[in-house]
Amino acid sequence: MMERLISVCLWLTLVLYLILRVAGNAEGDVLKALKNNTADPNNVLESWDATDYNPCVWDLVTCNHRNSVTRVDLQNANLSGQLVPQLGQLPNLQYLELCGNNISGIIPEELGNLTNLVSLDLCLNNLTGGIPTTLGKLTKLRFLRLNNNSLTGTIPLSLTTVMTLQVLNLSNNQLVGDIPVNGSFTLFDSSSFSNNKLNNPPPASPTSSGNIVIGAIFGGVFAGALLLFSVPAIIFARRHCRKRQDLLFEDPEYHLGQLKRFSLHELQAATDYFSNKHVVGSGGSGRVYKGHLVDGSLVAIKRLKQGCTHGGMLQFQTEVEMVSMAVHRNLLRLRGFCMTATERLLVYPFMVNGSVRSCLRERPESQAPLDWGVRKRIALGAARGIAYLHDHCNPKITHRDLKAADILLDEEFEAVVGDFGLAKLMDYKNTHVTTAVRGTMGHIAPEYLSSGRASEKTDVFGYGIMLLELITGQKAADLARLANDDVMLLDWVEGLLKDEKLETLVDSDLQGNYIKEEVEQLIQVALLCTQSTPVGRPKMAEVVRMLDGDGLAERWEDWQKKKMFHQEFSNTRHPNVN
Repeated sequence: MMERLISVCLWLTLVLYLILRVAGNAEGDVLKALKNNTADPNNVLESWDATDYNPCVWDLVTCNHRNSVTRVDLQNANLSGQLVPQLGQLPNLQYLELCGNNISGIIPEELGNLTNLVSLDLCLNNLTGGIPTTLGKLTKLRFLRLNNNSLTGTIPLSLTTVMTLQVLNLSNNQLVGDIPVNGSFTLFDSSSFSNNKLNNPPPASPTSSGNIVIGAIFGGVFAGALLLFSVPAIIFARRHCRKRQDLLFEDPEYHLGQLKRFSLHELQAATDYFSNKHVVGSGGSGRVYKGHLVDGSLVAIKRLKQGCTHGGMLQFQTEVEMVSMAVHRNLLRLRGFCMTATERLLVYPFMVNGSVRSCLRERPESQAPLDWGVRKRIALGAARGIAYLHDHCNPKITHRDLKAADILLDEEFEAVVGDFGLAKLMDYKNTHVTTAVRGTMGHIAPEYLSSGRASEKTDVFGYGIMLLELITGQKAADLARLANDDVMLLDWVEGLLKDEKLETLVDSDLQGNYIKEEVEQLIQVALLCTQSTPVGRPKMAEVVRMLDGDGLAERWEDWQKKKMFHQEFSNTRHPNVN
């Protein structure tokens, strides 16, 4: 009986394996068709290996627990070519993000078969032709961005039936005809349709000829009266423009989801009018103030740098809403915001234990150093928070400046990742294109520094450096190490490991109270994350698994073999000449 039960279990396991393999093959074939139909000058699709049946291990691809593709994120990848109809054969795809490439041709009608799609982002490409009416079948679609292409024709009325739609951008195309005003389109203003050839606003409903005559007479009388009173009204409006604009932006009754919209007066009162004595941090995006609200709660108020326009404010509002959707135990929760004509402020809970940086290098004598157990917990919590940003947010959020100062610590010294999404908020004038490198010396990934293109692997590199800071207590870049030509922390660590000086590497504040094997494992994870090429770095979800003890030994051994092979190959091509 037992033997029969075992054979049945083995048979079921084999069947399940074959099903998953076939599914992986089918979806892998779809993505390989996309790869084969595009030019990839930056080799971002290098990991899309034709010999590997499972696309879930490829970069820029996310899968669910059943190994089915749920996300393809190829934003700003500099790809050219055309979309393939086979993309409609990814039944569980939720996010298709190809903004900021050079993709041409039409939008395939087959995309209407992606009934689980939540986000379709094809902005900033060279797409032509019409918007497929089949997109009206996407009943779960929340984000549709087709702006900055060369799309023609009319807006399909079928899109108005997608009642889940929250964000729509069809601007900067060559669309013609009327803008639909019913269904889901009642949510969107003219900014969603600007710079087209559309009738805006849509023409009024037809009326009888009698009504037209009466309307014309009434209109003439009304126009005369309006002219009589308009001049003083315009003068008054111009004098009070600034005040009215501030009132428009400061409406205290306006909320975004669970976010509170604070008035500027509330935040001025909380910080003594942004007094310097309340400054607790500053960086490229602005200053952070410690504040006390009238309800007694303690908050951190980030005052972003200036340079806004009215359009920029509307974009900022949209991005704030998107960032606020990132809710996770290890992410800093956005509590509220404030917008005026001259100010943009974000309000967060105040983290009483500061950051990893402050606890490592700025702690008072009376404060005990972080013990080894807490450091391990911080490493895992931070990895979980970043993995959530990469795999579960829409649009996907890349931090772009991950460092020890951004890993905050709550009352229990649990890691809370802060400042995520700020790069997107600071680039509100063109949120889909990375125009400048944002980062801190010592944390910037090589490919980001050279090309200005950020990706999730940029964050993986930054996390690896932060992990080394956590282990060593050292700064990521320190001129004090200049004498040894090891200004960069990564170079310093690799040098000590080569000389087998692990004890010198570990933070002296630990006073030897750590487990050597665990230190070695965390160093291995850090070195895997800080490989010079992004293709070799693990995804953050894989980092979480490795920190949990799953797969680290195999990944480390595989990397060591590859390093040895490349070294032997290099020695063969360039032998030492005596």
